[in-house]
Amino acid sequence: MQLSAAPYEERLTAPRSWWLISFLVGLSLALILLPFGTLPMLAGLVGGTAAAAVVASSYGSIRIRVVGDSLIAGEAKLPVRALGEAHVMDPEEARAWRTHKADTRAFLLLRAYIPTALRVEVVDPEDPTPYLYLSTREPERLAEAIAAAKAAV
Repeated sequence: MQLSAAPYEERLTAPRSWWLISFLVGLSLALILLPFGTLPMLAGLVGGTAAAAVVASSYGSIRIRVVGDSLIAGEAKLPVRALGEAHVMDPEEARAWRTHKADTRAFLLLRAYIPTALRVEVVDPEDPTPYLYLSTREPERLAEAIAAAKAAV
C-alpha cells in the first residue's frame, strides 16, 4: 500500500466533561448501594465509573484516516478517486447540514460535541451516497490530505 503525500489520522475522542460524568455515574451507583454496606458501595463506585468510562471511551474511539489511496471514516472505506470536492464547514453551516439540509442517503460520521465538519461529495456513479459528512476538529487539514491523496493517485 502506497502512503499518501499528506497522511492524516484523527481520533474523535469524547470531551473531558464525559469523564466527569463517568465518575458521577459511579458516584450515583455508590449512593444507591450505600444501604447495603461499605463494600457494595465501593464496588458500585468502581464498577459504575469503569462501566461509564468504557462507554465514553468506545464512543470516542472512532477514527478518520487518509491512508494510501483511501479515506477511512469509521466503518466506511472509500477510494479517493470516488470522492469529489471537499467543503469545509464552520459550526453554523455544519449544524445546518446535520439538520434541515441533510440527505437521508448521506453517510454521517456525526459527533455532536465536535462543532466543525467536512462534507465530501461522492462522485462514484455506482454509489448511492451523495456525500460524506465527517465531524472533525481539523476540517482544513483533512481536506488538504484528501486533495493530496487524489493528486498522488
